[in-house]
Amino acid sequence: MALVWVTGNSGAGKSTVGGVLRARGYVAFDADEDGFSRWIDRATGEVVVDPPDPVPGGWLDRYGWAIVRERVEVLVEESRSRVAFLCGSAENEADVGDLFDMTVCLVIDEKTLRHRLATRTTNTFGRHPEELAAALKWNLLTESIYVSRGATVIDASRPLAEVVDRVLDTVQELTAAVRGCPTDRDGHRSA
Repeated sequence: MALVWVTGNSGAGKSTVGGVLRARGYVAFDADEDGFSRWIDRATGEVVVDPPDPVPGGWLDRYGWAIVRERVEVLVEESRSRVAFLCGSAENEADVGDLFDMTVCLVIDEKTLRHRLATRTTNTFGRHPEELAAALKWNLLTESIYVSRGATVIDASRPLAEVVDRVLDTVQELTAAVRGCPTDRDGHRSA
């Protein structure tokens, strides 16, 4: 079937979209919460076991959020008979891009980004000035980067149900194109 990478900047709504997908009965994992990603020391490659929260000044210059290829490879094997979603972002995601059948990038404007990072309760990343500066910087670049990689870009400042429906419609279009016939949102052939 299809393994879909749902990505975007911090605060774009990846975890929230994943939660709605799960509530609707889809297989969806959160790369942050479900153990697919971790902090690493860029200089040594070592895993950071207990990262500071909030991060001190300069910390993000040395340490990065990385996805673990081996974990995604296992998900690929488990997803052969169904559509599955992995929601997250990582600076090394190009290292796993070949494992996904499609990428959906959630984008938001700066005002929405600032509001979400300041008010979210599931993750503190983005509240510290250094983290916020990094998120704002990446927000300016996200859409153009993912368009150049062939991702489907979705405006995640829209109502949540509309965003999730657009993600599912995108997957439906992919599975229909691959099979050469219409399919429903689960990737099953339509009559």
